[in-house]
Amino acid sequence: MQEPKHQIRALHTDSTVTVYQAYAPGLGLPAAREGRFPAAWKRDRMTWIKPSVLWMMYRCGWGTKQDQETVLAVEITREGFEWALRHACLSHYERGVHADLAAWKRELRRAPARVQWDPERDLHLRPLPHRSLQLGLSGEAARSYADEWTVSITDVTPLAHQVHGLAREGALDDAARLLPEERPYPAGEELLAHLGGTGQVPA
Repeated sequence: MQEPKHQIRALHTDSTVTVYQAYAPGLGLPAAREGRFPAAWKRDRMTWIKPSVLWMMYRCGWGTKQDQETVLAVEITREGFEWALRHACLSHYERGVHADLAAWKRELRRAPARVQWDPERDLHLRPLPHRSLQLGLSGEAARSYADEWTVSITDVTPLAHQVHGLAREGALDDAARLLPEERPYPAGEELLAHLGGTGQVPA
């Protein structure tokens, strides 16, 4: 069965959703140790969170890129995640979603969050036909993410290296078994229609 092109897939529970980021060890390791972002984490800058672990691996090169050597799994509240989606704007103008270019620009200036849909990745980090959500948080959203929504922070760098090693050896089934189970997120149309996404409601 073909995946919907724009759909959120994530590791989630009844109350939380897991997203991924990568940082230099000087910031990532204290965050994982304390279970919260330290004061050095810049709350006035835009930060991008990714529900897809393989897209994060693509972005950080399996934790090998400079200043992205520590890969974090950040468990946040679904309440916060959904607030960000409701208040987000697409990072680019899309005909049919926005009334016109001027309306999109006004919305982008106001929005504390923005969304990009980038090609999902396979275990060789090659692009797939369907897309993965990237959620950018700034201002109120970034501060809330760091100080209110975050439930736990786990260093998953060893997992990244293990999966990468298996993928390089061609042991794709073994590598896939180690990945978190990313299921369609139960987001209704009210969360995704303005972002060009496909809503998925619980059965």
